[in-house]
Amino acid sequence: MLAAVLQHTKQPLRIATDYAKPEPKAGNVLLKVRACGVCRTDLHIIEGELAPHKEHLIPGHQIVGEIVDGGTGSLPTGTRIGVCWLGGADGTCPYCKRGAENLCDHPMFTGYDVNGGYAEYASARADFVFPLPAALDDMQAAPLLCAGVIGFRSIRVAEVQPGERVGLFGFGASAHLAISVLKHWNCDVYVATRGASHRELAQSLGAAWVGTEREKPPHELDRAITFAPSGDVVVTALSSLRKGGIVAINAIHLDRIPEFDYDGLLWGERQIRSVANMTRADARDFLDVAAQIGLRPKVTVFPLQQANEALQAIKNDAVDGAAVIVP
Repeated sequence: MLAAVLQHTKQPLRIATDYAKPEPKAGNVLLKVRACGVCRTDLHIIEGELAPHKEHLIPGHQIVGEIVDGGTGSLPTGTRIGVCWLGGADGTCPYCKRGAENLCDHPMFTGYDVNGGYAEYASARADFVFPLPAALDDMQAAPLLCAGVIGFRSIRVAEVQPGERVGLFGFGASAHLAISVLKHWNCDVYVATRGASHRELAQSLGAAWVGTEREKPPHELDRAITFAPSGDVVVTALSSLRKGGIVAINAIHLDRIPEFDYDGLLWGERQIRSVANMTRADARDFLDVAAQIGLRPKVTVFPLQQANEALQAIKNDAVDGAAVIVP
């Protein structure tokens, strides 16, 4: 099959035409890939910021596919399903038993521990896939499966309540989906981000205020979510909070958090929280909300042969919204 393969970190993916098609094992389904979203986490893996877990890896963890083998009564052949970053959990560790499978001691991540969706076919655990609403086409559904789900979990981690003031720091694939959920909850959304096109997109999606990454919102925020892998942004978000407010860091990799003044920024029961992965419940709940509110991501499409160009576009913030690869 055709696949984009990571042979060495910090090098472009190899576009292979002879990669072995996966054989589904017990408990897995074989998918014909219809679309795969491109995530900044893919960049962290490819550039070696996350330690390698598998040789000759096929990245990609926002997969829309059709079951072509291994179907069951509840997921018959021909079902269109989605695959997310969390591709499996052990189900037996203390975290899984308390309903926190996102913190599982022995997780399996799609496009990291096992091959992902930058290919014509992919295999996935049948208990970690999600039937997709018919109202969402392949291109619209793909970004929802990580950017959307993890943005939704970030809203939950920040404990956002309807009608609050919420800051989004960075405005890429995840934030441009989160704002639609927040607007549905009647929140006032304040966006600080670099890139004029990102600021224009935020304004067009109903942000109450839009500024550069160096600007503070004009009002104190109840909650803030950071999307950039920068510790400087975390401090900016923290400095914008009211007492008792929460910053949720939506990043799997962060460069560092610089020293800051406790009395002026963290005191007053302000909190900083990290967002780790997602749960199947997050995915199901978010897909229901997305269908309910008619969420339609802004998407730029790349053929699989241009996977490296898609990754560079994400790295350079050259895409407004999400990038999606199609084989």
